[in-house]
Amino acid sequence: MRLRLPEERPTEPPTGYKIAHPMLSQDGTRAGFTGVSLGGALPYGVLDEARCVYGLRHRAPHRRCDCGFHCVHDRTAAEALLTTAEHRAAVLLEVSVLGAYIRFERGFRYARQRVRTATVGPCACGTVAVALADAGWGRPGWYALAPSCGGCVRGRTSVSLAGFARLAGEGLRVIAGSGGTAISAAGLDMPELVAEAALLQARLDWFQTQLARLGERGTGGGGKG
Repeated sequence: MRLRLPEERPTEPPTGYKIAHPMLSQDGTRAGFTGVSLGGALPYGVLDEARCVYGLRHRAPHRRCDCGFHCVHDRTAAEALLTTAEHRAAVLLEVSVLGAYIRFERGFRYARQRVRTATVGPCACGTVAVALADAGWGRPGWYALAPSCGGCVRGRTSVSLAGFARLAGEGLRVIAGSGGTAISAAGLDMPELVAEAALLQARLDWFQTQLARLGERGTGGGGKG
């Protein structure tokens, strides 16, 4: 006789927490995330269904496989993962656990999820982020993004926090936080307009600097016979 696991039928989808890298499609029309471990090769959307990373045809989560989305119950446990060197540029996600799931002591492995909130850490320089910029790596057809302030964006491929939320869709909220500071980027409210302006100004400053350097080179070269 095969033992069956107890079944749960919650009235509301369980909430979980995880970390992931924000991703932007190569054509700049879509935004999503990719995992930091097993599922890192498969970018996923805000509302998405898990697929077996081994290419097997069973539905996730399968009891004899480790496929499926993963999250933990405790927000603090997920935040602790952001202190490691390889995860410093990841973001913290709050998710709704949808569909079939397997409950573990510390979290869930499950079939579907909706990402409700993405909390973006500070820029590498320590300043509150106003954008997500090219992190220097990616997946086929996707750029990996990292938190960036207006001054550090320069000429890199980037998207504002509100822009990322719009591209991702499904009501995603993106929050830039550093310590006690948090800026909501679910829509173009006043803090986000300020962030958009700072990002645009930083880009203009960078381009003006490059143009000035080109002008100086041209002037210097013209004086030689």
